[in-house]
Amino acid sequence: MHSHMVILLFSLFTASAIIAQPAEPPRITALKPVKTDSPRDTMRSFYDAMNDYRRGIETGNESLQSRIDDAVRTLNLEETPALLREERGREAAIFLKETIDRVIVLNYELIPAEGTAEAPLLRWRLRDTEIVIARIDQGERAGEFLFSADTVRRAESFYNKVKGLPYVDGSGMGSGFREPFLEKHLPEWSKARFAFLARWQWIGLGIALLLGLMIRTIVRFSLDISLKVIKKTPLARHESIVRAFRGPSGFLAAVGFWFLSLKILQFDGNTLGFFIAALKIAFSLSMVWLAYRLTEALTGYLMGFAEKTESSLDDMLVPLLQRTLKILVVILGVLMTIQNLGINVFSLLAGLGIGGLAVALAAKDAVANFFGSLMILFDRPFQVGDWIIVGVAEGTVEEIGFRSTRLRTFYNSVISIPNSELMNAKVDNMGRRQYRRLRTTLRLTYDTPPAKLKAFVDGIKEIILKHPQTRKDYFHVVFNDYGPSSLDVMLYMFFEVPDWTEELLAREQVLTEILTLAESIGVSFAFPTQTLHIESMPTAGSSRQ
Repeated sequence: MHSHMVILLFSLFTASAIIAQPAEPPRITALKPVKTDSPRDTMRSFYDAMNDYRRGIETGNESLQSRIDDAVRTLNLEETPALLREERGREAAIFLKETIDRVIVLNYELIPAEGTAEAPLLRWRLRDTEIVIARIDQGERAGEFLFSADTVRRAESFYNKVKGLPYVDGSGMGSGFREPFLEKHLPEWSKARFAFLARWQWIGLGIALLLGLMIRTIVRFSLDISLKVIKKTPLARHESIVRAFRGPSGFLAAVGFWFLSLKILQFDGNTLGFFIAALKIAFSLSMVWLAYRLTEALTGYLMGFAEKTESSLDDMLVPLLQRTLKILVVILGVLMTIQNLGINVFSLLAGLGIGGLAVALAAKDAVANFFGSLMILFDRPFQVGDWIIVGVAEGTVEEIGFRSTRLRTFYNSVISIPNSELMNAKVDNMGRRQYRRLRTTLRLTYDTPPAKLKAFVDGIKEIILKHPQTRKDYFHVVFNDYGPSSLDVMLYMFFEVPDWTEELLAREQVLTEILTLAESIGVSFAFPTQTLHIESMPTAGSSRQ
């Protein structure tokens, strides 16, 4: 008896433990694929997704509302422009659901699930309608069954034919679609079509354009007021950022308003595609414009920091960085614009493989110049402001770019030298000299006494030693030669100055002091002269003899 009680208690304990175990959590189905293996699977996937969408509209559940994207997956949108696929796909799904629920109650058992070897399943049509589900034979979705492209294109016309009918009892009761407010309340004369739009759409388009331009003006005016306020505050140093936003932000606001207007104006078809493409291009260009302006503001800050440092490397890097950022902004902007138009950028780039090889061969010089600019920046054989001599070219370095380096010559022209040539050329950097030489000959007249000659030489040495910008440890002032018409004094000295302008000023000071010295001592400078001596003149008589 005791053993039976133990077994009973053990069984109860085991059962309670099993019951107490938590239930297995439901499996995540968010990534469950949309089944389109047969007409039955496609119709069930479409119908279930649209019923969830309707419940999401009624309850405000965004997760259920997103199920319309699963319904769109059952549509063949290959003939729909890539730019319009999302918008047209959703519209077609809503119109098809509204149409089906007004004409029939679906019985999935009557929809074929598979074909036979003798009669393969290629297409299926909903009874008493032109709604067709067909097999896709090529492309990424080959082998799937989707609502045909013709069905998608005519979905709205199907709905217009049956929209006066009530929902069939037992159906899914539509997709929660409601007629647009304007369609119900506009007068009939405004619904008449002129060209490719209704009259009320033309009027609305004009009003939308005017309001968009007004919004752009208001935004720019607001930023102008902000600039005036900022100038009077410590934030004045950030004025360049506000200026960068001034132009693009107004246009972005206008484009945003025009995007919202498309919903109200109810454009469709090619008209909708045109306006969406135009606005997406305008939006992309505005963003590129804004990024371009912000790049200028950023490099302006960096240039301010570079001017405060002693290093000249950052003075060269900042302009190069500015050009690099601008090029990247333009390239990324073009790619973003292409992507926004519904074109797969990666497929496009992959398709340019052979063309890219040709471009690479054609651009080898550009690549060489680019690496040449990097070598100049990191090896630093010269920098902006240096006086250099490269072959027959001579001048001051004005700019170091991606492709070339520009020299401002001493006759004020500009020479552009490709960086690939500079990388391999012999560059004489006159601007890197610590000392700048002066070598000349001072010619005194032959009647100069030796004492005055020695006083003149010693005086020049004193001038060199006292001048603040001369090299004191190495110079020569010597009576060097007897010239054809002068006593030659060689002057060989160096100036310690940063640039040519300072060198010219120092030379002028030294030479002026030498001239003053010569005047005070009483020596004169010689100039080339010749003396002609005639011993005797022939007489008239001697010439006749």
